[in-house]
Amino acid sequence: MGAWFVDFTADVSSFVWGLPLIIFLVGTGLFLTIRLTFFSFRMLPYSLKMAFSKSDDKSEGDISHFQALMTALAATVGTGNVVGVATAVVLGGPGAVFWMWMTALVGMATKYSEGILGVKYRQKNDKGEMSGGPMYYLEHGLGQKWLGVLFAFFAVFAAIFGIGNMIQANAASDVALDVFNVPTWMTGTVMAVLVGLVILGGVKSIGRTAGILVPFMVAFYLVAGIAILIIHIDQVPAALGIIFSDAFTGQAAAGGALGTVIRMGVARGLFSNEAGLGTGGIAAASARTDVPARQALVSMTQVFIDTIVVCSITGVSLTMAGIYGSGTEGAALTAQSFEMLLPGYGDYVVAITLLTFIFSTILGWGYFGEKCFTYLVGDKFTYLYRLIFVLAIIPGATMSLQTVWNLGDIFNALMAVPNLIGLLGLSGVVAAETKIFIDIRKKEKQQQLG
Repeated sequence: MGAWFVDFTADVSSFVWGLPLIIFLVGTGLFLTIRLTFFSFRMLPYSLKMAFSKSDDKSEGDISHFQALMTALAATVGTGNVVGVATAVVLGGPGAVFWMWMTALVGMATKYSEGILGVKYRQKNDKGEMSGGPMYYLEHGLGQKWLGVLFAFFAVFAAIFGIGNMIQANAASDVALDVFNVPTWMTGTVMAVLVGLVILGGVKSIGRTAGILVPFMVAFYLVAGIAILIIHIDQVPAALGIIFSDAFTGQAAAGGALGTVIRMGVARGLFSNEAGLGTGGIAAASARTDVPARQALVSMTQVFIDTIVVCSITGVSLTMAGIYGSGTEGAALTAQSFEMLLPGYGDYVVAITLLTFIFSTILGWGYFGEKCFTYLVGDKFTYLYRLIFVLAIIPGATMSLQTVWNLGDIFNALMAVPNLIGLLGLSGVVAAETKIFIDIRKKEKQQQLG
């Protein structure tokens, strides 16, 4: 890929991720948090409990609460948690981690709202499967089909050429080459075959695979991360101090610019948890649930697990290792940092978990992109989409890191704009559905008390 293209995509990425989009993204989350009277914070314990409870098999939907959450986590717990955090820290300094946290805290209300609207406006296709997400609530809720078409169009490109595929394949090939000395083309080919075998089975196959894979991979990474924090517990307070101080000074950022810290933190925060991107509504729409808000609360926990828990492990570890200014970037930086803090095991932990993260992310985004593709052209070309999606993994594995990340950021921004318009325009519907659920919860508590 020519240098001019890398420079062009970098300029476009910087433009779309300027101050207006950051204000729009964080402002929407803050507005929804306040309008719902901090409902997302108050209900977090209940949400986590619901996520791991048995779904009502009598309710409409294709998969359980847990499988829907795992599908959403499969798509989000990936390169954003390992490579994305590393990229944010290299370009924005450790302070970018703080802004990732802030994006996640207001993003819980955003993800909750996407879940409610995704379930409320979902449609059943000719095969009896549920389809939902921003394209449906923009058309049937807001009455603006053109916005739904725009969202779906950008989401298909994001799934194939950005966050959902080529970025993931690039990170996988990078870490496989660095740690295991596997050629990039070989990593791309093997991953393409494995992904193809799973996505041919549709959402139920993806849900079953994610339900097995995601809990294992998250637990494995967390155990290793917690071990690092315990072993180096004396360094944790200083690392946290650096993260908080740099968040407001920008001293460790490129050029010492506070704006770079905030931009990288918000952009990578969105890349990691996808709150505001609209994908949460697509995953939630497939779940079996009696009322929209119940599944929406389960969907909300994905932001907490993804960014507040998993990204924090990476961010604090990178800060403690302190080699983010060495010129190393991406997965290699995280692997080297973990190896410093957990000698003999750290780089293998990052390699194994990242490869697993990436595989699951590609599966989840394969589903998201397919739903958007069928919204645009119908079900008859589903297999064409799957073929293109699988084949794109191979070139993605061999492209330059900066190019694929620039493309990912651009498509993320283009997806976010119509979705955020829908969330603001339908915030009254979200508030009304939340009130319905609160009344249901009161009755359930009364019945439990006898």
